[in-house]
Amino acid sequence: MSAELRLTDCHLHLQEPVLLERLDEVLDRARRAGVGRFVTNGSSEEDWPEVLRIAQAHPEIVPAFGLHPWFVAGRSPCWLETLEGHLRLVPSGVGEIGLDRWKKGLDERAQEEVFRAQLELARRLARPAMIHCVLAWDWLMEVLASEPPLSAGMLIHAFGGPVESIGPLAERGAWFSFAGDTLEERKTHKRAALAAAPRDRLLLETDAPDMLPPPRFRAASMRDRDGRERNEPSNLREVLRGLSALLGEREDRLAEVIEANAQRFLGGIAPPAERS
Repeated sequence: MSAELRLTDCHLHLQEPVLLERLDEVLDRARRAGVGRFVTNGSSEEDWPEVLRIAQAHPEIVPAFGLHPWFVAGRSPCWLETLEGHLRLVPSGVGEIGLDRWKKGLDERAQEEVFRAQLELARRLARPAMIHCVLAWDWLMEVLASEPPLSAGMLIHAFGGPVESIGPLAERGAWFSFAGDTLEERKTHKRAALAAAPRDRLLLETDAPDMLPPPRFRAASMRDRDGRERNEPSNLREVLRGLSALLGEREDRLAEVIEANAQRFLGGIAPPAERS
């Protein structure tokens, strides 16, 4: 990879305590590993102010604000107005939002209501949407088919959907982001999706502090307060190395393609990643 090219981590959560407590160190390690831009996704009303604060303090952090399906039940009566207020304060995406049938006990009617409201907000403000979908692909396709297109497109985070969904999603403006979990040998469905994803819609992420890559693709990691090993954005370069091997492509060429994709997707809310 060119020494000048800076990669974009298209989905992570720098507001999480394990990363936030050592943010300067985390960002410095990532920069030295060739990462120049960090799309930091809020998940609930509680963390939106922290995402805003760190984005205003660090120009390389691109904020996104959204209500994640896991936190729908705890929303306040004014959650949507609060969300729009944050989105209007800074150039930002709408995310992390979506649908989930993996976590037990979630209210599906409420999930869909909140998801549709956030899609409408993304359309009205012409902001890209950052979408979470786990074990809910048919449901997601049904909702998207009944909604007008998103003018700024959508990123499907840590894509793990069926290969057959890739074409229809791309037609509706989807971009496909892959993380370090794709490098796990047991994730054969994700590897198949990676191979099938259009190259001009391919993006890269760490989902730090989650989705820690397999050991041979870790440049660094840290321990949280419970002693668990956690992911960090400096691993993005290693994720790129692993994905390029899976695709049988040169790492430097794939990096150029993915970074050009990231700029096209994020161009409305973020400047290009700073070069070294």
